Amino acid sequence: MKVAFCGNDNTSAYNVSAGVLKNVCFVDALNLVPHVFLLFITFPILFIGWGSQSSKVQIHHNTWLHFPGHNLRWILTFTLLFVHVCEIAEGIVSDAPMSSRHLHLFLPAMMGFVAATTAIVYYHNIETSNFPKLLLALFLYWIMAFITKTIKLVRYCEDGVPLSQLRFCITGIMVILYGLLMAVEINVIRVRRYVFFMSPQKVKPPEDLQDLGVRFLQPFVNLLSKATYWWMNTLIISAHKKPIDLKAIGKLPIAMRALTNYVCLREAYEEQKKKVTNQPNRIPSIWVAMYRAFGRPILLSSTFRYLADLLGFAGPLCISGIVHGFQKNTSQNETTVEKDPANEYLSSQDFLRNVYVLAVLLFLALILQRTFLQASYYVTIETGINLRGALLAMIYNKILRLSTSNLSMGEMTLGQINNLVAIETNQLMWFLFLCPNLWAMPVQIIMGVILLYRFLGGSALVGAAVIVLLAPIQYFIATKLAEAQKSTLDYSTERLKKTNEILKGIKLLKLYAWEHIFCTSVEETRTKELISLKTFALYTSLSIFMNAAIPIAAVLATFVTYEYQNVTTPQPADAFASLSLFHILVTPLFLLSTVVRFAVKAIISVQKLNEFLLSDEIAEDSWRSAESSVTYESCKKHTGLCTKAINRKQPLRHQLDSYEQPSRRQPRPLEIDDVAIKVTNGYFSWGSSLATLTNINITIPTGQMTMIVGQVGCGKSSLLLAILGEMQTLKGRVHWNNRNRYSVAYAAQKPWLLNATVEENIIFGSPFNKQRYKAVTDACSLQPDIDLLPFGDQTEIGERGINLSGGQRQRICVARALYQNTNIVFLDDPFSALDIHLSDHLMQEGILKFLQEDKRTLILVTHKLQYLPHADWIIAMKDGYVLREGTLKDIQTKDVELYEHWKTLMNRQDQELEKDMETDQTTLERKTLRRAMYPRESKAQLEDEDEEEEEEEDDDDNMSTVMRLRTKMPWKTCWRYLTSGGFFLLFLMIFSKLLKHSVIVAIDYWLARWTSSDNENKTMDSTDLKHSDKSYHVAVFSILCGAGIIFCLITSLTVEWMGLTAAKNLHHNLLNKIILGPIRFFDTTPLGLILNRFSADTNIIDQHIPTTLESLSRSTLLCLSAIGMISCTTPWFLVALVPLGVAFYFIQKYFRVASKDLQELDDSTQLPLLCHFSETAEGLTTIRAFRHEARFKQRMLELTDTNNIAYLFLSAANRWLEVRTDYLGACIVLTAAVTSITYKPDSGLLGLGLLYALTITNYLNWVVRNLADLEVQMGAVKKVNSFLTMESENYEGTMDPSQVPEDWPQEGEIKIENLCVRYENNLKPVLKHVKAYIKPGQKVGICGRTGSGKSSLSLAFFRMVDIFDGRIVIDGIDICKLPLHTLRSRLSIILQDPILFSGSIRFNLDPECKCTDDRLWEALEIAQLKNMVKSLPGGLDAVVTEGGENFSVGQRQLFCLARAFVRKSSILIMDEATASIDMATENILQKVVMTAFVDRTVVTIAHRVHTILTADLVIVMKRGNILENDTPENLLSQEDSIFASFVRADM
Repeated sequence: MKVAFCGNDNTSAYNVSAGVLKNVCFVDALNLVPHVFLLFITFPILFIGWGSQSSKVQIHHNTWLHFPGHNLRWILTFTLLFVHVCEIAEGIVSDAPMSSRHLHLFLPAMMGFVAATTAIVYYHNIETSNFPKLLLALFLYWIMAFITKTIKLVRYCEDGVPLSQLRFCITGIMVILYGLLMAVEINVIRVRRYVFFMSPQKVKPPEDLQDLGVRFLQPFVNLLSKATYWWMNTLIISAHKKPIDLKAIGKLPIAMRALTNYVCLREAYEEQKKKVTNQPNRIPSIWVAMYRAFGRPILLSSTFRYLADLLGFAGPLCISGIVHGFQKNTSQNETTVEKDPANEYLSSQDFLRNVYVLAVLLFLALILQRTFLQASYYVTIETGINLRGALLAMIYNKILRLSTSNLSMGEMTLGQINNLVAIETNQLMWFLFLCPNLWAMPVQIIMGVILLYRFLGGSALVGAAVIVLLAPIQYFIATKLAEAQKSTLDYSTERLKKTNEILKGIKLLKLYAWEHIFCTSVEETRTKELISLKTFALYTSLSIFMNAAIPIAAVLATFVTYEYQNVTTPQPADAFASLSLFHILVTPLFLLSTVVRFAVKAIISVQKLNEFLLSDEIAEDSWRSAESSVTYESCKKHTGLCTKAINRKQPLRHQLDSYEQPSRRQPRPLEIDDVAIKVTNGYFSWGSSLATLTNINITIPTGQMTMIVGQVGCGKSSLLLAILGEMQTLKGRVHWNNRNRYSVAYAAQKPWLLNATVEENIIFGSPFNKQRYKAVTDACSLQPDIDLLPFGDQTEIGERGINLSGGQRQRICVARALYQNTNIVFLDDPFSALDIHLSDHLMQEGILKFLQEDKRTLILVTHKLQYLPHADWIIAMKDGYVLREGTLKDIQTKDVELYEHWKTLMNRQDQELEKDMETDQTTLERKTLRRAMYPRESKAQLEDEDEEEEEEEDDDDNMSTVMRLRTKMPWKTCWRYLTSGGFFLLFLMIFSKLLKHSVIVAIDYWLARWTSSDNENKTMDSTDLKHSDKSYHVAVFSILCGAGIIFCLITSLTVEWMGLTAAKNLHHNLLNKIILGPIRFFDTTPLGLILNRFSADTNIIDQHIPTTLESLSRSTLLCLSAIGMISCTTPWFLVALVPLGVAFYFIQKYFRVASKDLQELDDSTQLPLLCHFSETAEGLTTIRAFRHEARFKQRMLELTDTNNIAYLFLSAANRWLEVRTDYLGACIVLTAAVTSITYKPDSGLLGLGLLYALTITNYLNWVVRNLADLEVQMGAVKKVNSFLTMESENYEGTMDPSQVPEDWPQEGEIKIENLCVRYENNLKPVLKHVKAYIKPGQKVGICGRTGSGKSSLSLAFFRMVDIFDGRIVIDGIDICKLPLHTLRSRLSIILQDPILFSGSIRFNLDPECKCTDDRLWEALEIAQLKNMVKSLPGGLDAVVTEGGENFSVGQRQLFCLARAFVRKSSILIMDEATASIDMATENILQKVVMTAFVDRTVVTIAHRVHTILTADLVIVMKRGNILENDTPENLLSQEDSIFASFVRADM
């Protein structure tokens, strides 16, 4: 075929006699000029410019967009490109019927397309490199293009071309577009003044882009990059080389930071508060405040959503058009009519009837629809994240002002606060994500129904009715699901609480052989949880089933109705278009139930939030008012954290300050300067009208030490808190001396630590001063403890200081109070968990020396009366009032009785001091610490060494293997998970899945056969045949649909069932494995780690994996069946599929790795945030006493921003993936359409192919997302499995339990023969060849220095440690032969740390419920607890809270004594239990042992020698050997005995 610009078949084409502009071909040629001009000018500039890009300012320069009209220009250019595509298509379609090619019909349009693309690339490069002068080229181009197009338009008008002609419309639109682009260009010149003006305008990049730490560029990049998330490429690809960490994702842009959003929301909320101030019964509306602050982006997102939904209907319409056109083309065996080139105009209708044109339009519509949809998602997610940040900041500020009584009286529990932070804010965020659906869905549904009616008439309404009628069932299922989930959550919380208690008291449970009781209790709760999980699984599977079955049912109803209503069978075009519509309709109806559910949840969350925000606040006490600006400034200097955000935006900073600072009160002048604090006529209460402290009149002298003494519970701590303003003042007032008001340090009775390093806990935000720090740590004797920690004082102590003992935690808190440079120091019972030596050291070095030298005022609450002589001022309290106040001399003269009472107590304490031996408790604490730290450390060291060797061997190789591991799916773990559900269920699941999808394909295939065959058989006349044919088709169709629905139900049930079975088995195995684990495992594994397996990981296995698995298998099979179906109809499609498949493989590969990293970041940043909230709520009094609120707020804002940026990146990565898979899907649709049209199957199969191609677009991204999710979730299974390989204790003995006498051990005779013991078979022995004999009923004391093996010996009696040589024989039976349970259940022990479990007192004394009440009362009486328990509500059934927190330490220890007495064992082992007890309690204990246990063998491990002076036998140990073994009298009479030297050393 000949090619010429104006075609060869028309001689008049080159004729210009009527005037040059009258010639169409010439005008078209003229249109080429501007395009060629632009290409000639811009190409050299682009190539040169790209070479010299390095000379730019150091900003994220390639994203700085600063020319005005930027977005408008991109939108206009995209529209221009689309119109060019239409113009090209119109030219080609017009040219097709002609005998020779007319290039002028489409060549200028093609050049225009290239030029428009070049223009936008050129513009982008100029904008990012900031050379506005070069924009002149574009300006000239727009002018020229505008002029040439206008000439063409004028020429058409003169020729009288009607509006219905496509070419005329296109030219008109082009003129408008070029005109607008010209206007945009003029505007840039006007604003930036870069030409025709003397001084161009100077511009500065926005703050975020100057800050290289901001890596989240979505708000700053150009439109194309925004729409396709192109800027994410670098991050996602880099994830393959090295894992994404917090540094890689940088900081949040200012507009998204929690502080910015908090200020917005706070303003809106305050406005609401003002509105309701006069109406007492109305509460301020958070909804309105949220709308005020975040309404605009929601509207934008909704607009995008509407556009996307409307474009979604292009699919069915194009399918219908393509199949129609295709049928027509095949039916008219095309007789090509030659057109007259002079009259070659094409009308819009003809253009849209062209099948290829429709295919391209479908492709473009899909791309646009997906882009809008993802944009809508992104905007809502970003807004949701901003809202969550603002809410968290609001909640935090409220927590800092909560009244203490609210927390302690249980109106606001820590749990509720944690729920607000972790659950309610997330509910609102999710509601915001789903918000646009609320108003987009009804529109979608209405449009869908109208179109269905257009295709199939009345019968379509039947199908729609089926969908609409089944939707309420969906909603019902959804609400049931939520209920089931809630009850599951309740049970799992209960189960976790029990598990936590088991793990905390595991040592006691093993020693008392109670692990099975507690294990059954957990299993009971787990069974309840599994029952509600079953309901959950049932409803989940029903929900999945409904989602799959509704469209099948609707299609069945529609087509059967159509058959019996109409004479003809539906056209394939209408049939497949309506099938596609049904798919579109199901989604909003399925989602509607979810959205409604979330809306309900959000309403509840808002109510809870409102209650919290309106709850009582702490009284603005005179001294508490006014945040001292000093603390704010100083915290800024030293946090070492970036507070630039606040600093730079001056107005924001002031706003924050003015919000957070209540009005300052004028300091009141005080009469005297030597009084630091004075309380006059004070009545204070904890939130009720009953006063806890009455008639308090005290003065606290400046620069001196005031001691507050009194019995337990007489209000000493309350007095401190009242002075600090934490209690409610009913009457009277607290006067502070001016200088001291902001200068308070406070150490609470219950030590409170931050999740931070030891050093950070001590410094607590003050500047670091090395000498001072050293002095403080020495005074609190912390150095030896610090030396034990793996990283010294840089070790993280946290999870509320769990890995330290009570004494160590208390000393750190005291050190914190001493280190602060404040005028006043409050110490609340700092000696309670310390032994005598430490107490003395602290008193001498820390208090008398360190504090007194600085002339600081000290208020000390204590039980240690021996320190009274050091006090400058004493306040004695009793039952909430002040008994006496004055110096020791005053009291000696005025209240002789009290003084005498004190004297007797002091004597007792002094004797104890003399006889006290080693600093043993402390060394024991250090020993436990060492034991806990070092095995972990040595393991880590070994691992490090291995790693180093590997690295040296081959660095690159190592890196690539790590990366290979990161990109590999954990198939092994998946297989383990699937098989733990049982092989039968696994087989059933796979089989039913395959069957279901085969049936669904069969349904659609049958429909294609039916519609196309009937339409081809129209020529046949016999109605009978037609009728029988009809019933045959309908019958097969109905059977297939029925089968499909049944299989949907079976598959959804089997998947959930399998998941449940797997979850049940995994948890059961895990619990049993852990409970039977050796004690060593618990010493070396952090508690939090074990708990995580039971909480987070079990939750994932219970609830998340089954649904992910279902979704993954469903979407994968759908995609595969779709590809199979298209390939069957048009094999050529497979060729086109290869490049798409490769692209898909790489997208999913890169995405999975990045998604995993980002998900881990999101999870790992969430924990510190939640911890910070609960930590703040726990340490409120401390934070407020120190006045560090501002510093903690700052930290909270940083943690929130870190978590938000991780979440934002995660959602941006999801958008990145979805846009790419959606575009791939659109390409699949295009290739499927084009190959099908060219390959020409029958019309039914063509419709089927297109329908399937459209479903692929919906499911491709789900395949990848679910794969990525499953990979992350399988991590949980992997972690649980890692615990299942652990060794258990050997519970089986060689003796049968029935051979052991019922009353063994009756006598209590103990023979220790040649005993060797170690903690683990790879560790050194701790006891070496120990020999001893203990007669029945003897009282034996064991003493020795730390590490001498005393405690190990006590554990050996219970076989808690590995006895690898020798034996212990009790009453003639070797304990190694006994089953563990029998052995441990027959002995008694009292441990050093008193452990109580939540439940009743009865449960704590006798969990096996074997004893009578009398026996229990007897035990309580012996332990001197009878009266106290009687006074409690419920007596023996009185409640014990978690850890026995509602009793004092002393009382807890006495309960443990009672517990040991209840078990009538003839052997009692006391791991000396007097460490944390006051004198009185210790005396009780000693007495009880002597009287109540008179006939039992008692082995006491002594940390204080004087406690065993009355024993019948003393054993002295050293380094695992027995050195001396005799009566105390004999040993004391031998001058050179070690025991005598111990006693002498302490005399």
